[in-house]
Amino acid sequence: MSKLITPGRYLFALAILAFGIQHFAFAITGAGLGPPWTPVNHVLSYIVGVLLLAAGVGLATMWQVRCAGIMLSIVFMARALLHYAPKLIATPRNPGPWTSGFELLALGGASLVLTAMFSDRHAYTGKFDRSIANLFLAGRLLFAIGLVVFGVQHLMYGAFVATLVPAWIPFQLFWAYFVGVAFIAAALAIVSGKLAPLAATLLGTMFFLWVVMLHVPRVASALHNGNEWTSLFVALAMGGGAFVVAGATAKHTWGPDRAPYYS
Repeated sequence: MSKLITPGRYLFALAILAFGIQHFAFAITGAGLGPPWTPVNHVLSYIVGVLLLAAGVGLATMWQVRCAGIMLSIVFMARALLHYAPKLIATPRNPGPWTSGFELLALGGASLVLTAMFSDRHAYTGKFDRSIANLFLAGRLLFAIGLVVFGVQHLMYGAFVATLVPAWIPFQLFWAYFVGVAFIAAALAIVSGKLAPLAATLLGTMFFLWVVMLHVPRVASALHNGNEWTSLFVALAMGGGAFVVAGATAKHTWGPDRAPYYS
């Protein structure tokens, strides 16, 4: 499962590049596919678009992966805290900010895991520096927290989620609740480290199946709907992030000082 880091990194990079293109489309046309998550003014859209494209290229080509990961985590978490945190406080019962805000935090967490994976180890012990170990742990926690929120939302709004399941799949309400439980179970596994590689692998596979079975058909039927494109790219990024977490947790065990070692 440690080999999943590479395909996960490519899927994650592809989604980041797509987000960057969305920002440029919005900056140039004022509409286009729309920037992900929240509209921004044109100047800021250009700036964020450049950062996302640079980060996506870096991740895809293995050029300055650590810088790309740090930059992405800052962009994602800054947007979540500055834009969505106030909305969560003002309207805590509105599910929209919960979904978008914690998507950003989860992707920021995946970015931190990537940063830790491509950081240097000690030349003699093969051990990560304590700060890198903490970065690795923080990334896993942020990713898992996002999964818990998604799981709770599936359980709270199961009837609505069931309407998103393709009509040809039977027992739509069952699958809505099943996915909610799966999100929470995967989060617990990733945080505890027990069966974490398996849980994250299954999670990434689930997201990838959603891309193929759910989001691609929805995009094909509404090519000018920016929300559908964003949902597809978010699922792709979450799937890639899950594979990265799977590979990272399979590649390391945790020593008594909480620093990860290569296994």
